[in-house]
Amino acid sequence: MNSFVTQKERIVSLDIIRGLALFGILFINVAAFKILVEGELPEYSGINGIIETFIDIFIEKKFFSIFSFLFGVGFYIFASRAEARGDKPRWRFARRLLALLLIGIVHIIVFWGSILSIYAIIGFLLIPFYNAKISTISKWLFAIITVHVLCILGQLFMPNQGAFSTVFGILGNDVVTIFIMFLTGFLVAKADWINHISECSKQLKWIQFVTFPIFVGISLWIGFAPKGDYQNLQLIIGLGVVPTTYFYLTCLFVMLENKSIAKFLKPIGRVGQMAFTNYLAQSFIGLAIISLMGLEVVSHSYVVIIAILIFAIQIIFSVSWFKFFKMGPFEKLWRFMTYGRKAVPNK
Repeated sequence: MNSFVTQKERIVSLDIIRGLALFGILFINVAAFKILVEGELPEYSGINGIIETFIDIFIEKKFFSIFSFLFGVGFYIFASRAEARGDKPRWRFARRLLALLLIGIVHIIVFWGSILSIYAIIGFLLIPFYNAKISTISKWLFAIITVHVLCILGQLFMPNQGAFSTVFGILGNDVVTIFIMFLTGFLVAKADWINHISECSKQLKWIQFVTFPIFVGISLWIGFAPKGDYQNLQLIIGLGVVPTTYFYLTCLFVMLENKSIAKFLKPIGRVGQMAFTNYLAQSFIGLAIISLMGLEVVSHSYVVIIAILIFAIQIIFSVSWFKFFKMGPFEKLWRFMTYGRKAVPNK
């Protein structure tokens, strides 16, 4: 039986989605944990080819986008709570971003593909929107998405256009996608839609109605695109990121309205509850497993095995951790770097 999800449970549902996003990110990052110093990556066929296509269609860039959406949600929650305490929300968030930037720079030394420092830099672009009206944010979001999509199409169908190609490359890249999802998450949180999923059922169905056929069309395009043309394949994948992510998110929010499903997935929510710690830990655990397995190149079949193994370890660790502590270790460090010794209590 479905029932309304309380505010407390809604936070749990966000943690579950965050945990699922971390799992999806693993399928992209695992292969990058081991850098190939010499030689070329092999061309995969058979089961590895099938897995590669599956990842391209369903996972590539989509779960980073879900993670980005949740970052935007987190910005509004963090800043609004800071304002409610009488703090300066934009200044406090800026300090939080500077702390994230510092940690991200250190993390790059361990894992060259770390996204944290990029998140911190892009996050500063959210600050001017904090006091903006919902209608204003919506207009900005629609305009940015439109320009972004047109620039990706420009790269696909009008290459080698001189200055235009440069503009297409700048406005049609993944950095803009991250900001789009930041702003989407911020808008959803500011409008308080997350706490009223049941009341937004018509809007959610409309989003699904629009995005599902786009998702199917782009998926078929990716499936039949030549694998050798890496640049065009990435552009096609990028074209489908925003609608696919919107489709995924609406489905997840509706699904997690069911309390039985939310309860079953709660261990994954524990992973999401300490997402910062787990994201950092993934690179260390992955490198250790790859070294123990003695792999020179991580094929797609090994990516699946290692990703599942890492996530299983993180579920066990996270569930065990919260039996004794209220906050993840790096979450606590980030909190200290944000507030200093006068950190507010965790609520």
